[in-house]
Amino acid sequence: MSTEPETTEDAEPGTPTGGAQTGDAEEDAAGSGEVPEAEVTEGEAIPSGEAPAAEGTEGDAAASGELSAAEAELRAQRAERERIEQRKAEKKTPIEAGTKLSGKAADLLAAVRAVESGEKPVATVFEDPEPAPRRSAPEPVRRPQPVAAEAVAASTAPAPSAVQAVRQVLGAGGAPEALAPQVAAALGEGADELLRADPWQLLRVAAVRPEQADGFARALLGAECTPDDERRGRAVTVWLLEQAALAGHTALEMPALLAALAQRGVPDPDSAVQDAIAEGDALVFQDALEDTGAAPARTEEEDEERPVRVLVGLERYALAEESLADGLARLVNSAPKQDGSAEDWERAAAAAQGSTGELLRAVAAHGLVLHTGGEASLTEPAALLTAAHTLGLRAWAATHGPIGRTRFAALLHRSETGSGTPSTDTRSPGAHSPVATVAGLLSGAEGPGRDADGALDLDLLVVLDAPQLDVETAALLTESLPDGARLVLAGDPGVLWSVGPGRVFADLLAARICPQVASRQPDPGPLGELVSGIGIGELNQVQAPGKEVVIVPVRDAGEAVHRTVQLVVDSVPRAIGVPAEETQVITPGHGGAVGTRALNAALKERLNPGPGRFGGFDPGDRIVHSPVPGRALPGRVVKADAEGLHLSCEGEDVVVPKERVEQSVRHGWALTAHQAVGSRWPAVVVVLPGDAAQALSRPWVYTAFGRADRHLSVVHGVEQALARAVAEVPAKPRTTRLPVLLAPQISG
Repeated sequence: MSTEPETTEDAEPGTPTGGAQTGDAEEDAAGSGEVPEAEVTEGEAIPSGEAPAAEGTEGDAAASGELSAAEAELRAQRAERERIEQRKAEKKTPIEAGTKLSGKAADLLAAVRAVESGEKPVATVFEDPEPAPRRSAPEPVRRPQPVAAEAVAASTAPAPSAVQAVRQVLGAGGAPEALAPQVAAALGEGADELLRADPWQLLRVAAVRPEQADGFARALLGAECTPDDERRGRAVTVWLLEQAALAGHTALEMPALLAALAQRGVPDPDSAVQDAIAEGDALVFQDALEDTGAAPARTEEEDEERPVRVLVGLERYALAEESLADGLARLVNSAPKQDGSAEDWERAAAAAQGSTGELLRAVAAHGLVLHTGGEASLTEPAALLTAAHTLGLRAWAATHGPIGRTRFAALLHRSETGSGTPSTDTRSPGAHSPVATVAGLLSGAEGPGRDADGALDLDLLVVLDAPQLDVETAALLTESLPDGARLVLAGDPGVLWSVGPGRVFADLLAARICPQVASRQPDPGPLGELVSGIGIGELNQVQAPGKEVVIVPVRDAGEAVHRTVQLVVDSVPRAIGVPAEETQVITPGHGGAVGTRALNAALKERLNPGPGRFGGFDPGDRIVHSPVPGRALPGRVVKADAEGLHLSCEGEDVVVPKERVEQSVRHGWALTAHQAVGSRWPAVVVVLPGDAAQALSRPWVYTAFGRADRHLSVVHGVEQALARAVAEVPAKPRTTRLPVLLAPQISG
């Protein structure tokens, strides 16, 4: 690796040392507040510190008294999911199971069904559980047509009178009255009465913590407020499950949840969990821990003694995970539509080379296929789409973000035309290329549209950046596919997982229920060699004759900021030839002396100084817009007027109302790795100050370093912590149920 380009000057002496820096995904997840229990926070997306501006929540929209189009889109998708579940239940009653169970296993099954019928579960549910079978899922039904976002917005926005009534209750309890719109939206009709009767319902609002809700409850209830109040136990249970979801878990194991409740001062954690389940605030599951390898058939006695785990989760993620498992099973067990003969597919596969041919053969015969590889491997999905179009299939690709969409559209154009140069067409990719973003595909803003049954009007869908799929998004995608369609999930398994809960791609790779095609195309050059080594836990020194990789050592936070600005503004443009507007800075967190806020302030001062007359922004500012949690759209400020802040995000015009700017727009010269995933830039500057050592992991380093196309500069202040993170710190585990739900498909 090279040292810094020769044009870089020395750092100024005497710069101050920065403060602590938050982790990468901590503020990229929707929500805020520290999650104190280690057992609960084993995820990539744990919120910490203040709520992020770039990752707004639904409550933000409510705070303004109206919903943005993006928020309405999210609620519209949730409304669709509710309609899907209702239609499934009406179409076919779940198959009864558990006739061979006895003892505690039968007690648990009875308790779960009692919860579903509105009864309180028996007290023995959480004592020494035995296995209970998974409820069989009804036959999938067609997805209904999308609900109009405007209609959902109009029907869900809280009425001014309701907001005023909640404001009075908040004032009486000493809580900020500015929370009234969020509380009214979260609690629904009669929110003021519900809040007065149960002050701990304030925890339903993002960014409110248990100690704050406790103070509010004491002010309202006086002497009636006690630590053992069952209302507090239920609310804290739900709050912990919400925090776990922000950390990536779809459910929590019972011992971890009970320990977390005890740490939060709940005197009887077991009763608190049972009360939450009885009230329908949470669901309980008992999953058998099965061996994934081949094993002889179990006897009835062995079946009853197999190891199990008891999990508790929120209904929305439980339903999404079960719906996803059912949808994947439908793809695995059904024959794909025969568009093109077997001979045509084989001819196309034979004409391709290496793993591209393997991918075509797998897709020809199966409804679900997984494809793994780095940036260079994207030529294989592009070749697949080209072959599919030749065979007459309605084939589309979907990416995580707009930058990835633009890049893959150009790659697909070269594949279809055989040209070695990208397309010169500057129109939006959706206007001329079968490539969309996942969000645009689901909302109907991009893609092929839907057929008369409400399914996506396509035969083949290739989802790129598949590790970024959370369980809810993945469930919506599988529900949207018509019968006979093929689904290919493609991505790099080494990158950071989704901001939302779940680890869908990793769980599917581990389950091995469908063909998996590993690309044999390595990423080229020194950058490819460096990133490939990180993927297997090795931080190698690579030869970079063209200054493809540069290490810039720094002593403290002040020097790190100085060197970063110097690289972007001066060194990289002069020594590498990449202008500042094509260089992206990536750092582990938003806060601290070398977080995105500090770096963006310093970069704005040099690259686009201005008074920031509209919420701190000026025309020409580089920004990242997050219309909903987990979605980051890089762009630039065009202008500001009475309508709001006008942005250009990868060629798309976006107007952010002025009341939403603070919650959903950040400056974007510097991003976190989670905000940058799914995108690439000609040059990347990764900043690793000394206080970032605890935030580093192999997936974080792999993701950050892998965003560079031509040049990578590393502002290095963590000494040996970087090598240790690459060698010893894998992805933090997430608790999910998808492997268990998919287990019956392994032997099928």
